[in-house]
Amino acid sequence: MTIEDIEKAISKLKPEELDRFRVWFEKFDAARFDEKIERDVMAGRLDRLAEQAIAEFRKGQAREL
Repeated sequence: MTIEDIEKAISKLKPEELDRFRVWFEKFDAARFDEKIERDVMAGRLDRLAEQAIAEFRKGQAREL
């Protein structure tokens, strides 16, 4: 199956089916993103950013969100 096939299939969905697909895809995409972040954390790819954020917080250079 190609991207074009998927695009054609999606374009043929009824509105309620498209809504169901959208909900499913958002969950699917979020899960994939979470998995990537977890792999990056485990590999230490975010350590430098975390250390920088902690240092800025300790210097009073952070603000509450």
